[in-house]
Amino acid sequence: MTNIVLILGSLAMAALCLSPAVLRARSWRATVTPLASIIGSGFLVVGPILADTAGSLAWVAMAALCAAGYLFGAVIRFNIIHVEANLAHLPRRAAFLEKASNTALSLAYFVSVAYYLNLLAAFALRAAGIVDPFAIRLLASTIIVVIGIIGGRGGLHALERLEVGTVGIKLSVIGGLMLALGLAYAIAWQHHALITATSTRTPTQALRTVLGLVILVQGFETSRYLGAAYDPDLRVRTMRHAQWISTAIYIGFVFLLTNLFRDGLGPSGGETEIIDMVRPLGWAVVPLLTLAAIASQSSAAVADMNGAGGLLHEVSSGRIPVRLGNAATALASLTITWSGDIYQIITWASQAFVAYYGLQSVQAALWAARLGQWARVALFCGAIGLSVLVIAWAVPAGA
Repeated sequence: MTNIVLILGSLAMAALCLSPAVLRARSWRATVTPLASIIGSGFLVVGPILADTAGSLAWVAMAALCAAGYLFGAVIRFNIIHVEANLAHLPRRAAFLEKASNTALSLAYFVSVAYYLNLLAAFALRAAGIVDPFAIRLLASTIIVVIGIIGGRGGLHALERLEVGTVGIKLSVIGGLMLALGLAYAIAWQHHALITATSTRTPTQALRTVLGLVILVQGFETSRYLGAAYDPDLRVRTMRHAQWISTAIYIGFVFLLTNLFRDGLGPSGGETEIIDMVRPLGWAVVPLLTLAAIASQSSAAVADMNGAGGLLHEVSSGRIPVRLGNAATALASLTITWSGDIYQIITWASQAFVAYYGLQSVQAALWAARLGQWARVALFCGAIGLSVLVIAWAVPAGA
């Protein structure tokens, strides 16, 4: 029955997400870009990591992560309205912060490309029964080199077209999977067979691990860079919608998935633990999940490589061509791939993105003070403090 629910649910979601009316809706197009980015890779790893970290309270940890993301989202939304309109005439200090923010974001993209493609390699190899960390790094490196060569020759725009279809595929699989998980949870509850996941971590260890998972709710900042297509009010509104939808999906997903968590994260192959967790749902879930993983990670990596190349071009005042920026991103991602495992890369990516959010929070706090909005100054100072905490104290899930 779960197979039927999964397949029919995924098809129904695909019919909705890929329908011409939805694809033509301007507000949905502005919502789906940050939404797809927020739940891009997080849904692949969040359940096992949080179940191992927080046990049956995994959904509470997920809610805390979403709240942190919403706080940083408030910073970005404020800057869209108040800072973006004055980019051409910023005071020297504000202009420096904006340039530093973009530099931090380009560095974050270096790490995220490595993260996405290592995850892609892990799921692709897991489909062939291979969970060897060296093989994962080798395949990820090969893909990085190929995409880097294409990007260095200026050809990434052709690969970007992958993103349009993968967004629909990803949302469809998640929708079908949540319906199947809901059915499995209801059956287990009816038969008094619900499992209480336990954590072996101390509260301090769990908190430090959760702080290193901010990347799982990252992606809303993409609305900041859609100004060529959408006006500020629409981007602010649709970013909120994207964060509301992703919060509901994440908390519900983690709550239902935790019931399937049997063992801790393995020393190798833990990044694909979700496959083992959902395998009892039926034969259809693993191929659908693997397809969604490979499709979504490839498009996300291409988007972030393009983003990094474009930002390097911008922060260098045009001295670094986009093609050279793409090649530099590939080289940096290769180095990161061979410098740590997937859990370490997730933490590095979280810290890199939070550095960007922290600088944007400083920008927002200063601008709010200029406007006399002291409640917002306090809120944005809280975001600055959270940024420092993540950068200084977060640890990898496998630590």
